[in-house]
Amino acid sequence: MQAGILLFAHGARDPRWAVPFEAVAARVREQAPNAQVRLSFLEFMTPNLIDAGNELVHAGCDSVAIVPLFLGSGGHVRKDLPLLMAQLAEAHQNVNWSLQQTVGETQAVIDAMAAAALASVR
Repeated sequence: MQAGILLFAHGARDPRWAVPFEAVAARVREQAPNAQVRLSFLEFMTPNLIDAGNELVHAGCDSVAIVPLFLGSGGHVRKDLPLLMAQLAEAHQNVNWSLQQTVGETQAVIDAMAAAALASVR
C-alpha cells in the first residue's frame, strides 16, 4: 500500500509566489519519507491537480490525501476542488482520494499566524 499526499495551492503568475509552498512540500517529504508527495496548483503554475494526481497514481499510490493549502475554504476549495477530485476519482477508481481540512482553518496554522502577528509587537 503506497500513500500519497497531494498539496493543492492556488498558483500565481510570479514564480516567487510558490517558494513557501515548495518549502511546505519539502518539509512534508522530510517528515513522511514513505509517502509520495506532490505539489499542485489551480492556475498559472504547473503541475495542475489532475496531472499531479496522475503522477501519484503512476508512482503506485492507492490512497491519496488532498491537502488544500488555502487560508480558508472559499470558492476554489468548495466548488473547484470537488470537481477536480471527481475527475481523478472517475479516472482512477481503484484509488482512495480523501479531502483534508483546509490548512488555514487548522488550529496549528491559526496559532502560527497569531504568533507571527504578536511577534511584531514584542
